[in-house]
Amino acid sequence: MAISRDGAELLALRVLGWMAEDPEIMGGFLGATGAGVGDLRARATDRAFQVAVLDHLLMRDDWVLAFAEAVGCAPDQPLAARMALGGAEGTPWG
Repeated sequence: MAISRDGAELLALRVLGWMAEDPEIMGGFLGATGAGVGDLRARATDRAFQVAVLDHLLMRDDWVLAFAEAVGCAPDQPLAARMALGGAEGTPWG
C-alpha cells in the first residue's frame, strides 16, 4: 500500500516513539547510528534520520510485526514509508 511523504514522516516518528519504549531496540539504534539521546528530538524531523529509524525497524520482521500491532497499522506500512522517503537506491526495494 502506497503512503504519502507526509504519512511516511509521521510513521517514522511513530516508529521512533515505539523504539524509545524498548531500551534494547533503542540502544541498538543509537549504537548503530552513533546518535545520542539528545539527538533524538533535534533530528526527529530530519529525513535522513527518519530513513535510519525505518531501516533499523525493518532489520527484523518481529520488530515490524510488534510495531504494527502496537500502533494499529498494517505490517507493510513501515516498508511503504521507507520507500516514500526515498534514498533507497541500490537496495532490493529501491
